[in-house]
Amino acid sequence: MAIFRLCPHTLSFPQRMSLNHMENMPLSHSSPQGAQRTSWKQWVLYSTIIILLLLCSFGTLILTFLPLKTANETCVAKFGPLPSKWQMTSPEPPCVNEIADWQLRILQNGLYLIYGQVDPNTAYEGAAPFEVRLYKNEDIIQTLTSNSEIQNVGGTYELHAGDTINLKFNSEHQVLKNNTYWGILLLANPQFIS
Repeated sequence: MAIFRLCPHTLSFPQRMSLNHMENMPLSHSSPQGAQRTSWKQWVLYSTIIILLLLCSFGTLILTFLPLKTANETCVAKFGPLPSKWQMTSPEPPCVNEIADWQLRILQNGLYLIYGQVDPNTAYEGAAPFEVRLYKNEDIIQTLTSNSEIQNVGGTYELHAGDTINLKFNSEHQVLKNNTYWGILLLANPQFIS
């Protein structure tokens, strides 16, 4: 630019106007006043929000198209507190069958909620340690060992026709049977595609 200023007579008028305009341009391209560039933190935040929205949408689509069929009729069985026996609803076809006190056989594949309450007998002084076990067939799926407070038993389990569910005690006198019970509820019959 300095060369052109020393020799202004060698340039034509339009060339000098063009160069004059360039001399007044700032060297850096700063943003307009008040505007700020987006920081990397904002970019990460916006990206995270978009990813979460996509995941939620994807999850909704999966749940929408997953052929998970809720049970047509409520199928519930409950045993206890004593002196009562098994109390069952009677949907067709039935989902469970009573085998004995504290024991059921599953008749339908499905997702089941097992629930219950165990009230320990704090006056019990027998030799057997306090232990209450929830069995699926011959496998223990939950064990309770605290004899100082009322405890909840159960959870959500995928069970199959032919499975047996049983609540067993080390000794019948370890629990207060008038405040101990358990039950089962068929939540859904999954129809998985293979």
